[in-house]
Amino acid sequence: MSKKEEFLDEAIRRSNLSNSNQMEMLTFRLSDNQLYGINVFKIIEIVECPDHLTRIPCSHPAVKGVVSFRGDAVTVIDLAEALDIENVTDSHNNGYLIVCEYSRQLNAFLITQPEFLLTRGWDEIVKPEGFNAKALVAIAYTDTEEMVLLLDIEEILADVLSLESFIGQGVADDAKLRGVGKKVLLLDDSNTAMMMLTSIMDEMGIESQSFDNAPSALSFLKEAAGKNGEIPVDLIISDIEMPKMDGFTFARTVRSLTEFNQVPIVLHSSMSNPSNQLKAEEAGADHFIAKFNPTALSTLVLEVLGC
Repeated sequence: MSKKEEFLDEAIRRSNLSNSNQMEMLTFRLSDNQLYGINVFKIIEIVECPDHLTRIPCSHPAVKGVVSFRGDAVTVIDLAEALDIENVTDSHNNGYLIVCEYSRQLNAFLITQPEFLLTRGWDEIVKPEGFNAKALVAIAYTDTEEMVLLLDIEEILADVLSLESFIGQGVADDAKLRGVGKKVLLLDDSNTAMMMLTSIMDEMGIESQSFDNAPSALSFLKEAAGKNGEIPVDLIISDIEMPKMDGFTFARTVRSLTEFNQVPIVLHSSMSNPSNQLKAEEAGADHFIAKFNPTALSTLVLEVLGC
């Protein structure tokens, strides 16, 4: 059995982590020899990078071309170049491709070398404090205390592939008339995702309160409800992958609070595998929607709010 097959077999055996506030990550290295991590739930396959990639004219410099994968043309993104570090390829090694599904779209991320699988509780994964690094969303540690950097893949994709971030003007005009007076809590640890969400809410004329971690959002809900007994939001939209507490655990926790057991919850994630719909329902969420489709999200928001 090859190394990549071992990775995938082990990942499949550990596929029931959504009920335990844990994340299984594949660790890998880029040409800077730093250890990085990516959620195995997003990985379809790991393959050696072919010698030839079909180039795409006028594409972002980090887009190395496309590769045929199971009959589909999949965009290859050099993660090192997307992060402005030394190119991943050298004369002895073309690198490996991690083929992932993000937001119902397949992409292949070019890396230097896959390493090992690592399981960590979301409470062991922390948001970096005190410094800014491009596309860095969280930090974890191995058993030997080596730092693992978790990348904001959404920011990378938004930058490299220019993801849509606005709803259509006609939809926006209609939504603004219908969404006035509504309040939505937004929860996402990705700066890029949060900017997109707040922009959509602004376009719809909906007031939003944003948080980058679930414990802070829970504290806000409890404190706001305790002041006057009123529910402070009409809708909660939450990411799934977040440091400290994942979206599934957050949804279950909200549902356990009597004041909020009727507040609609939408889980909004780039983990777009259909199985996440069932996991969202099991966690107590009312809806699951894949990132990033602003028009679909705005339509769902209006539907859920009864506007």
